[in-house]
Amino acid sequence: MKSLFLVTPEPRRQWLGIRPLAGARGLLLASLVSFPACSGNRASATTEQAALHEAAPVTVATVIQKTVPVEARAIGNVEAYSTVSVKALTGGELMKVYFKEGQEVRKGELLFQIDPRPFESELRRAEGNLAKDTAQAKQAEANLARDMAQAKNAEMQARRYADLFKEGVVARELFDQFRTNSDALEATIQADKASLEYSSAAIRSDKAAVENAKLQLGYCTIRSPMEGRTGNLIVHQGNIIKANENPPLVVINQIQPIFVTFSVPEQYLTEIKSRMAAGRLEVKAMIPQEEGRSAQGTLTFVDNMVDSTTGTIRLKGTFSNQEKRLWPGQFVNVVVTLSKQANAMVVPSRAIQTGQNGQYVFVVGPDLRVESRPVVIGTSLSGEIVIERGLKPGETVVTDGQLRLAPGVKVEVKKGLGGNEKKGS
Repeated sequence: MKSLFLVTPEPRRQWLGIRPLAGARGLLLASLVSFPACSGNRASATTEQAALHEAAPVTVATVIQKTVPVEARAIGNVEAYSTVSVKALTGGELMKVYFKEGQEVRKGELLFQIDPRPFESELRRAEGNLAKDTAQAKQAEANLARDMAQAKNAEMQARRYADLFKEGVVARELFDQFRTNSDALEATIQADKASLEYSSAAIRSDKAAVENAKLQLGYCTIRSPMEGRTGNLIVHQGNIIKANENPPLVVINQIQPIFVTFSVPEQYLTEIKSRMAAGRLEVKAMIPQEEGRSAQGTLTFVDNMVDSTTGTIRLKGTFSNQEKRLWPGQFVNVVVTLSKQANAMVVPSRAIQTGQNGQYVFVVGPDLRVESRPVVIGTSLSGEIVIERGLKPGETVVTDGQLRLAPGVKVEVKKGLGGNEKKGS
């Protein structure tokens, strides 16, 4: 900058820090610099004025009054009505698998066959022991009957010789002989009774062994304990399996009916309990990709405590699931209708805009110019939303085309998309 001051011969222009422009060139450059700025301001003002006068195309809807349901909405998780992990209760070679993965099975349907030959052999051995011990018991009974008859006869002879001994007819040695024989037979009877009791105990043990062998043989055939759908097959034919081994052979889920578990804020608990006490409380479940189709169910379970960390109560609905649209582990949108709100003001959800001061809508006046109106919204349902304050029935609100709008802008009403939207030219 110092060198610039030294070159300029005029002191005043040196102080300004610029060089003089020669004649017409200076005037022309100054006019070119000032002209775009002036023309830009005028163009901007013209554009804003044109925007106010140009009609913006929009779709509109009428604020209507109707009775709407008061709903509790939540995200739920689908659970199988019943789940069974099928395990083998005995070990051996897996001879046959009678189903395919993901197949529907009925209660009692054959699933697996374990090699039964070792258990059939054990059953025959137990049955043989039972037959042997039964025969021994019958022999013991016969021996007991024979010895009891002999003992009875020996007792009578002993009494007879006792009388003869008293009369001095027979010698004492003969009397003692018959008395000893009678006592010996009495001891034999006691031994026969003990043998019979032993044989009876052996028979009971053999019968238990036979029952156990039959039970083990029955475990070789595995049937479905319920109706449901099979999952992934863990083992295949030819594998050696063990009793109660993990993981299970297959998991069966019952999906008809089926549960949907979800949680709602605790403020709904009183209303839910009163509705359930009065009768059935309906529940709807909707798959996120299929919101237009809902599955109907009934609320069947309310947890016995509120989760203190989240302030929610756990609920469970039961669905017949006839079409098998609900699947275990799936997430669904759940709606519980608690009551109805009469004379509620309703507009399409697309009409609601969000600004720095909250929600608002564009209201179309009789002159087709819009105004921005703050509103207080309530519950939303099926593409509509309840307006608590800010609108009146019959007013017209913009549902599409809000990006081009500002207060005072004129609009041109286009054909609506459905619902309570107006149709215009």
